[in-house]
Amino acid sequence: MNGFLVIDKPAGMTSRSVVNRAQQWFARGTKIGHAGTLDPLATGVLVLCVGAATKLVERVQAMGKTYRTRVLLGFTSTTDDADGTLTPSPAGEVPTEAQIRDLLTRFVGEIQQVPPAVSALKIDGQRAYDLARRGAEVKMVARPVRVDAVHLLGYEWPHLDLEIDCGKGTYIRSIARDVGEALKCGGLVQTLQRTRTGVFRVENALPLDVNFQKAQSALLPLSVID
Repeated sequence: MNGFLVIDKPAGMTSRSVVNRAQQWFARGTKIGHAGTLDPLATGVLVLCVGAATKLVERVQAMGKTYRTRVLLGFTSTTDDADGTLTPSPAGEVPTEAQIRDLLTRFVGEIQQVPPAVSALKIDGQRAYDLARRGAEVKMVARPVRVDAVHLLGYEWPHLDLEIDCGKGTYIRSIARDVGEALKCGGLVQTLQRTRTGVFRVENALPLDVNFQKAQSALLPLSVID
């Protein structure tokens, strides 16, 4: 069997664990890979490439993505999200909505972004998160990413709700961290949902508790990305 399967990843699971679960729905030996890692904390669209679709993983990874996130201000984190060790920032002036709206415009376009130290990026052939967990000093280098839009959905201190349209390789955790730094209050991702990867949307995604018949019938043809 060949095609794309859009999964609504639950929080608390790695993307690899989702692939392992999906392999139970198909014949032994069927190749399955995912097109874009979601952090364990994150939910939403995880595109699985099944059979011949595994040859199209990079093409799907390059598609634009949309995320919804709740940023917790007033704290920093070792992982730039709520899964890390949190440290409260010194009390200061609470930013206004006008200040935040003005600031968010600086994050749109081609920007230089420093990835989180705890990430899947490789440094000298090793995953950054493996180095960080071993206590090694991890120095991440800024790299260009594309952010198409940042929409302010709501703000009530200390919570900031955003919708972000972006290109490949953009870390929402980095945006949360950098927004917090710019506001001089700290910031981290509290919740994160990927609502879209290219043509694949969360409204059409499958939960993980379906049976193999439902999963197989939900396979989308390779032509869906043409």
